[in-house]
Amino acid sequence: MPQVQLTDQVYNESQRRATEAGFSTVDEYVADVVSHDLHEETQDLDHLFTPERLAHIDKAEAEINAGMFHTAAQADAKLARRRAEWLGQNCDGRQSCV
Repeated sequence: MPQVQLTDQVYNESQRRATEAGFSTVDEYVADVVSHDLHEETQDLDHLFTPERLAHIDKAEAEINAGMFHTAAQADAKLARRRAEWLGQNCDGRQSCV
């Protein structure tokens, strides 16, 4: 069976946590932690893709394909205009607003 090397510090912390969690050995604890970690990576995420969510994604894709989107430069320009408007309305030239 393959073995894993742990530093003394990691082993000691694993031993403490294994005892707290009721494991008889560090090996059992580490195997459990790794098994749960691997399971979490391979979880089925299909439940997140509801018909409504898929429709939203399809609509967004169609809009992007039709050219209905903003470039980063357009977004930056719009934000700069809005910032200038806000500063003009709220700061009256005070340095504390900048």
